Amino acid sequence: MIRLGSLAGYPFEGPRVLAGWTPPATPAVYAIMYRPDAEARPDRYAVIYVGHYGDPAREGFPFGHPRASCWTRRAGSRWKLYVCSYEVPGGLPSHREQIAQELLAVYRPGCNEEAYAPSWKDEWIGEYSAPSVGPLTTDRDPDA
Repeated sequence: MIRLGSLAGYPFEGPRVLAGWTPPATPAVYAIMYRPDAEARPDRYAVIYVGHYGDPAREGFPFGHPRASCWTRRAGSRWKLYVCSYEVPGGLPSHREQIAQELLAVYRPGCNEEAYAPSWKDEWIGEYSAPSVGPLTTDRDPDA
């Protein structure tokens, strides 16, 4: 398990190697990751894509997804890609969309076409930056 998101985060299952992954049959939010420095820091992952689905067959996992070429290019190989998923308890499509937007705002993954600004203000919760929870690092495009 890995926790992703702001504050306490969401409990995602994984990370697992994307090439051998069978997505859960239930609707979920997912994150595609890779290890940017696997030799020196094998416990650190970088989020490069965030998405959600109602029907996993429509996503084209593992490599039929429209953004799969970006994932592979960023990781260097399809065998270096990892995925984690979160089945939102009782979640509607709007709940999954909200969680995905939050993760996009926090991690700013380079393979997503959409981007969101953080939706919190310092006076609401105090000063905040992306969490360094578990074995995760953020991956931000240097060209973005």
